[in-house]
Amino acid sequence: MAKLPGHPRTKWPCKILTPKLIAILATGLSTTAAAAATTQTSHDHAAMMAQETGTPTEPGQGALAAIAEIVALLTEDPETDWAKVDIDALRLHLVDMDTLVTFSEVTQQDSPDGAVFRARLTGPGGGAVSRMMPAYAPVLAAETGWTSTAQTMGDRVVWTVTSPDNAAAIRALGFFGLIAVGGHHPDHHLGMATGRMVH
Repeated sequence: MAKLPGHPRTKWPCKILTPKLIAILATGLSTTAAAAATTQTSHDHAAMMAQETGTPTEPGQGALAAIAEIVALLTEDPETDWAKVDIDALRLHLVDMDTLVTFSEVTQQDSPDGAVFRARLTGPGGGAVSRMMPAYAPVLAAETGWTSTAQTMGDRVVWTVTSPDNAAAIRALGFFGLIAVGGHHPDHHLGMATGRMVH
């Protein structure tokens, strides 16, 4: 056995290291250190990405998002009467809303005090128009104080919206912008889902 210089009692378990063996050991240590550094960097990057992105909240589809919101409210409320809950009714309403916005065929005629909209009762959006517009017209009037009336004439629903002080806004919003006016939609959805309101 070779002795460590300066320490006569210390014995090596192998022969004195050769330059070749030293090089091999150095390469192995370098590789191990590099691998450890890479692993640590990967973990740090994953943690950083998790912090930056947070937790996803979007269900991926508008109707599903609206239903998810209502379901969360219902499950958090200890007073929910599950015997009256009707998510299917809410879904049908949301389908109507999507159909109305996507497929309705509407013409607009401006007037000095607002506008008149003629929405067809035929075609892909006709059914949604017939179910939603007569019900929505008085809701808009109640929320805004504007004159808002809808009546069926032949193959169309004629919706007249007027307000001398807001005529420019009515004309600019148009049919689809006016449907979005006010904050009644979420309450309406909750009412339908809990059986307190029908569309």
